[in-house]
Amino acid sequence: MVINWYGEGCFRIQSGDTTLKVDPFDSSTGLTPPRFKADLTIFTDTNYPLPDSASESEDGTIIVGPGEYEIKGIQVLGWQAEAEKEKIKSIYLVNFEDMRLGFLGNLKSIPKAEAVEELDGVDILFVPAGGESFASQASIGKLIKQISPKIIIPSFFSVPNLKRKADKISVFLDEIGKQDTKPQEKLTIKKKELSQSMQVIVLTV
Repeated sequence: MVINWYGEGCFRIQSGDTTLKVDPFDSSTGLTPPRFKADLTIFTDTNYPLPDSASESEDGTIIVGPGEYEIKGIQVLGWQAEAEKEKIKSIYLVNFEDMRLGFLGNLKSIPKAEAVEELDGVDILFVPAGGESFASQASIGKLIKQISPKIIIPSFFSVPNLKRKADKISVFLDEIGKQDTKPQEKLTIKKKELSQSMQVIVLTV
């Protein structure tokens, strides 16, 4: 499995010829929109430009909101994260290449107990780390302790050209005691390579 980050909550997760896309964005963010084809695209927040920026030719099957799904061997379980007017905000548990991936999106508050229980012990947990308008770094730190993932991948933190306000990744790393974490371009990982001790992987755009 190879994981790349494009900024905000957007990731490309690839295994062989199967590609999962998470939370693509448009140029209003100030960042360069992702341009790659996917078999499956999941959205944690309908605030993203949907359906205008979404197309089956580029994004494959599109998943929005709670439910159970299976596309090309990728199993997806989604829950409503927060109730907001005219929005669907979701968190997801994805089984892909025999690994359990948890996506928290841009949470503002701790999710329901049911979702936290399902995410318990996930292999890789993708978390919002930029504070500001989303959940605080302290809240995410507490949630990480509840879930106990093997790998944490932060997102939604400040990067060059991002128009909205967000904290630098250093604030999150200080909160969880991982100040010595060095950013890397991508993560290439197999199930058998997962460590028993928790790791934090910071990806670059």
